[in-house]
Amino acid sequence: MIIGLTIAGLLLGAAVVLGLVRVATAKDGASRAVVGDLVFFSTVGLLVMLGMVTDSAAAVDAALLAALLGILATVALARIITRGRR
Repeated sequence: MIIGLTIAGLLLGAAVVLGLVRVATAKDGASRAVVGDLVFFSTVGLLVMLGMVTDSAAAVDAALLAALLGILATVALARIITRGRR
């Protein structure tokens, strides 16, 4: 199980790094928003994996709270980008 978690952690870490590079090179706000969500939720995934490895309920609770707030931020950013149109 540790090998699987290590591989998943490396893939999520690579997603975070590549996402940060893409945020820096994106030309429009919509691309930055989408990649920013990718980076955020990859980081939440890393936090969940940390909680699994260390058997920490607090890390998993923090990841759940962060995911809830991240979804709200995504919706708010989508409203800003579309200027409130539905």
